[in-house]
Amino acid sequence: MKQTVYKAAAVQAAPVFLNLEGSIDKAVSLIEEAASKGAALIGFPETWLPGYPWWIWLDSPAWGMQFVQRYFENSLVLGSEEAGRINQAAAKNNIFVVMGYSERCGGSLYLGQSFVNNRGETIATRRKLKPTHVERTVFGEGDGSDLRVHDTEFGRIGALCCWEHLQPLTKYAMYAQNEQVHIASWPSFSLYRGAAYALGPELNNAASQMYAAEGQCFVLAPCGSVSKEMIQMLVDDPKKEQLLLEGGGFARIYGPDGSPLAELIPEKEEGILYADIDLGMIALAKAAADPAGHYSRPDVTRLLFNPNPAPRVEYGNRPGPMEPQRTLEERKEEPEECK
Repeated sequence: MKQTVYKAAAVQAAPVFLNLEGSIDKAVSLIEEAASKGAALIGFPETWLPGYPWWIWLDSPAWGMQFVQRYFENSLVLGSEEAGRINQAAAKNNIFVVMGYSERCGGSLYLGQSFVNNRGETIATRRKLKPTHVERTVFGEGDGSDLRVHDTEFGRIGALCCWEHLQPLTKYAMYAQNEQVHIASWPSFSLYRGAAYALGPELNNAASQMYAAEGQCFVLAPCGSVSKEMIQMLVDDPKKEQLLLEGGGFARIYGPDGSPLAELIPEKEEGILYADIDLGMIALAKAAADPAGHYSRPDVTRLLFNPNPAPRVEYGNRPGPMEPQRTLEERKEEPEECK
């Protein structure tokens, strides 16, 4: 049975920085807290496990190398025991969780988000399509195969990270899938405050708000914050004191008409925002404007969307439809030129 009216939650908090186990402990506590307040859905910030790699914005790559191994080792491996703890918390507390994390896969890292239903099942995972600016020194790219909206008992749910909300075609691909609830995950708005307006809370919360109005969907915009402990670890000279400030938590929740729905938390405080979701309100918003439906002009402009996976390795010499797969022993018996 689909639930069309329920309470949703958006996290505003710092992780236990560069500590996967500690961050998962804190995530479980936040999940339990939200569930105890009646929330059926909770969204976490971008790369909340084990934190956003702020050092890439603060100094030279050589200086940042001191954090590389620790970040790699504390990034989340999908299917691992650590990932399973999030699933267990979702099931135990009967709550749908959208988690942001640094994903470790082989020797590479990706900006990941996972969708864990209230039965503790991971129904989907995704990777940020294009890491932003210096993020490309840390993370690889996703592909169109996970640019998806997922049909759940809490509506059609999707998610994007940070400046993916400034990518018009990416947003349109999501709107066209009839998204009803969107998780817009942000890392914090404490970087270059006063020097780079585009990185600040005003513009980026406007991006979340416009996403709600354009897509006629509810938007949960969880936002990380920078803790005192993170400042002590990353800020080692007066110049960096101006580049990265404590706080930066500006979580928001918006309705399908763009209206703010949640009581706000001061930027240096941690907590959870709550708002009531009524999917029936979406019909009212879409009656006025549905850019992927009746308010579109496909004869003039259309989106070309490639949803196919882009594997890093394509294995050749596969058997044809009528050719049986050869075993390793059979291949050893073949002439060298056939292998």
